[in-house]
Amino acid sequence: MNGQTAPALPIIHLLSSGGFYGAERMLLDHCLATQGQHQVLFLDAPPELIARFRDAGVDCRACTTLGQLLRHLQQRRSERPLVNTHNFKGLLFGWMGATLWRLPLVITQHGFTPRSRKQRFYNWLSLQLCRTTSVDRVVCVAESIAVLCRRASVRPDKLQVIPNGLPASSALPRHIADQQLWLAGYVGRLSSEKGPDLFLDALIPLCQQHPQLHAVMLGDGPEHQTLLARINAAGLQARITLPGYQTDMRVWWTQLNALVISSRTEGTPMILLEAMQAGVPVVAFGVGGIPDVIEDRHNGLLAAPTDSAALAQHIETLLSDPALVRLLTEHARRTQLDRYDLPALAERWSQLYIRTAQEARA
Repeated sequence: MNGQTAPALPIIHLLSSGGFYGAERMLLDHCLATQGQHQVLFLDAPPELIARFRDAGVDCRACTTLGQLLRHLQQRRSERPLVNTHNFKGLLFGWMGATLWRLPLVITQHGFTPRSRKQRFYNWLSLQLCRTTSVDRVVCVAESIAVLCRRASVRPDKLQVIPNGLPASSALPRHIADQQLWLAGYVGRLSSEKGPDLFLDALIPLCQQHPQLHAVMLGDGPEHQTLLARINAAGLQARITLPGYQTDMRVWWTQLNALVISSRTEGTPMILLEAMQAGVPVVAFGVGGIPDVIEDRHNGLLAAPTDSAALAQHIETLLSDPALVRLLTEHARRTQLDRYDLPALAERWSQLYIRTAQEARA
């Protein structure tokens, strides 16, 4: 090589998105940490999301139609870029483009959301496309997602599990709670798959029993008005609040006494890893990839899926047992650092990209 460094592998990510949520946070961190010349094509996205990626130094652009995408891939075809897709529309468009121009294709499966007949069809079609010869690798962010791929007969040699990870963060000052206020938090889209209704099933009776308990629901979505009506009907509008979508969680990590994840379906939630890193204890339903991360009463508390009564019992346990809180948060920080540290996981991604590109050229 005469001392020259080989050019970075060009990687084109495809994503359709409504905002900066878990998959978007994962992709942004991924582009900044993983070797390669990354470009993100947003098939649908609000301008502020694209600006957020650009401000972080990521090459990105809007590419809203299949025709635009195909022309873009054709223009870059001589570079032999690797295409990495991140949701159903990205997978569908990316599969078409990679098949047409014979480009290496990696599918990242962040999770499945079977909340409607249309979504179930998308999930089924996504798995069928993963079986085709156009797809070189399918990377699942949790073992539970890989199980679904195996059941759909995706070839085992295509599959790899690489969980989400977090970059190192300077330690946040922990919130020393006023004895008159203990704050439980929900963070996520206010839509059925995230279970905001199940969160209220647990928190409304708890707030009625424990005067020091307050709750905050951070996020927006189609169920906002329904949730607000339930809170008002219970007379708890001063104690369960909905401040809306948050662009920066750092201030909240210094205020929350617990993160409550009431989702009906999940991959490996970024918000779970963020809470563990920040030293906020986690109470969650054991769905998706969450049991891969959380061991009950070791680094968090797990309830059976959709069992809001059990979720409420776990929150009461944290309210009454500060020694357990300290133990859980200490173990959670260690788990996040040992198993979900971004630099180590980015190296696994780098090696996967290199192998995939080499095999495609062979």
